[in-house]
Amino acid sequence: MKSIFAIILANLVVIFGEKQPIFSEWMVNHGKTYSTKQEYFYRQSIYENNVNIINKHNANTDYSWKMGVNYFTDLTKDEFKAQYASGYRKYTDTKSQQSKSLTPSLLRHSTDVSLQNNSLPTSVDWTQKGAVTKVKNQGGCGSCWSFSATGSMEASHFFATKTLVSLSEQELMDCRSGGKGCDGGSPQAAFQFVIDHHGICNDTAYPYIGKDAPCKKNCQPSATIKSFKEVGRNSMNDLMTAIVDRPVSVAIEADQASFQHYKSGVMDAACGTKLDHAVLAVGYGTDGGKDYYKVKNSWGEAWGDHGYILLGRGSGFPSEGQCGIQMDASYSEA
Repeated sequence: MKSIFAIILANLVVIFGEKQPIFSEWMVNHGKTYSTKQEYFYRQSIYENNVNIINKHNANTDYSWKMGVNYFTDLTKDEFKAQYASGYRKYTDTKSQQSKSLTPSLLRHSTDVSLQNNSLPTSVDWTQKGAVTKVKNQGGCGSCWSFSATGSMEASHFFATKTLVSLSEQELMDCRSGGKGCDGGSPQAAFQFVIDHHGICNDTAYPYIGKDAPCKKNCQPSATIKSFKEVGRNSMNDLMTAIVDRPVSVAIEADQASFQHYKSGVMDAACGTKLDHAVLAVGYGTDGGKDYYKVKNSWGEAWGDHGYILLGRGSGFPSEGQCGIQMDASYSEA
């Protein structure tokens, strides 16, 4: 009987792909605890429903990308959206010190790749060139905008000094947003704050606590920027050109199950263009014949492909780009 059960289980794993952990095992893996039995059983039911979604997706051979369990698997779609995909706000400040020229200087920092007939290189990955810090974790705070902004400014500082410094998201949250950084914001507003205040501290001097707090800046700035640029809206060519030059702050819609459960591969499922989350585009390329943008998220290394996602790119997607990635892109300049 035991051997028959093992054969059945093995066949199920073949059908559904990677076997997902049972709820109690998942709780241990992700450090989850619940205060009451009622909460435990409620979260267990959500977890099992999400595992069914994951298994169904992975069993569908039409998809080349995979889903998997992560820290969010005990959340409903609405809970996930409210906690992790609600921090982006459209930039509306018309008095910014944005650079007048909105066209990036092509290959300013990519001297190791060459252009032929002014065409773009086939792939770029700034994580392999020392310009990107490790994946960070915003927690249950709507501070994605500050992580997207620091990612851009970390790269700008790297290009100017050849030194990679991890900058303070908490300073932006506390001081730029009046202690209401978890309510959301925009990368451009963060850039303007750093310009106006002549720099930003590193995250050792002003560490991230993942909640709103009063501004307590008492450290020396570790990086400065002079201006920022906005990339041409709804243009794959403009965004790719900008990424060739440096990592770029972008906004996306991230409130779908495809994001909540993403694990690996080029995510090409429809995911909307109602921008609600800010991230960092760190490269682009092709995998298994599928073109993609490589995106650094701020949900920790346990989410996605070690904290990253590959978003589909190309003529098969709307002008706004996959998940709206081509709608609102910008970057800082040191």
